[in-house]
Amino acid sequence: MKDLKYICAYTIPITAILGLFLQGYFTYLTPIYAFGLIPIIELFTQDSKQNLNEQQRLSKGQKKLFNWLLYLNLPIVYSLMFFTIYTCTNQTFFTYEIIGIVISTGIVLGTNGINVGHELGHRSTYERFLGKALLLPSLYMHFFIEHNYGHHLKVATKEDPATAKFNHPVYWFWITSTIGQYLSAWKIQFKLLQQNKLSFFSIKNDMFWYLIITVSYLLLIYFSFGSFGFIIALSSGIVGFLLLETINYIEHYGLARSKKTTGRYERVREIHSWNSNHTLGRILLYELTRHSDHHHRAAKKYQLLDHHDKSPQLPFGYPTSMVLSLIPPLWFMIMNKHVPREMRNISKSQH
Repeated sequence: MKDLKYICAYTIPITAILGLFLQGYFTYLTPIYAFGLIPIIELFTQDSKQNLNEQQRLSKGQKKLFNWLLYLNLPIVYSLMFFTIYTCTNQTFFTYEIIGIVISTGIVLGTNGINVGHELGHRSTYERFLGKALLLPSLYMHFFIEHNYGHHLKVATKEDPATAKFNHPVYWFWITSTIGQYLSAWKIQFKLLQQNKLSFFSIKNDMFWYLIITVSYLLLIYFSFGSFGFIIALSSGIVGFLLLETINYIEHYGLARSKKTTGRYERVREIHSWNSNHTLGRILLYELTRHSDHHHRAAKKYQLLDHHDKSPQLPFGYPTSMVLSLIPPLWFMIMNKHVPREMRNISKSQH
């Protein structure tokens, strides 16, 4: 039964569906649940630093259940996206209801879409295909290339657009990270094409295909549901990737790798990502909160991720931390004292 705990991740899309049915102020049920109720519950529940023993690790690593719990998010995300657009274009809503629906749908696209797509993006070929499909509704297919071939190599350095600098507010990070990651993905793609002596119009130019697929997706919605349906899809996608960028912000805020005398950065270690062991956030985000171990061993499946005592620990869970980051003065007041002094010095010298 403990293995089924990750079913709780489906409660986020369930609240979005309930909001669509109940309407009115219930359209805000998802943000209230994810960033109101869950942070309150986490304040009164204990976190867990316990890691699996070797026998448990072997058992959980072989269970297909953990894979299917991820795969099921694909029909959930696309069904919700269709239901949202269909409902909004066939019923009359007040403006505040539309805003609530877009925010709620966007949260699902970020948590059950991009987050799961990120996990699958580190796996085998067919699972990567599913992962990319989950990135599409958030208009973030380029994330696959940039994250796997850029972020994991450059994390906690000034060259990484997805690493938040010390004392930089999240709203500025949204801009720099969103633009920086997209440009970085194209640079990586051009480099891969050059290495293999392929032209821009090669069938292996994934970034070109991502662009075609994303534009086709939006055009399909436009011709099927009109301009309003297009706006709903576009707005929900933006909320989805901004949620991802907020997670990116808290995952590496203020952390920095030092340079060796050779000019190369030290290797990525457990100390270069913020960790959180708050149980509820761990379950809802498929252990994304044990981010330190993920960067330590990127191919490690979510159910096997470990806690490391060396890793810097967030004082709160991910949902609470995300809310705090939206209030920069409060975020700086709480978090800056937790950033290791040597990393603050590195970050200041590099920037």
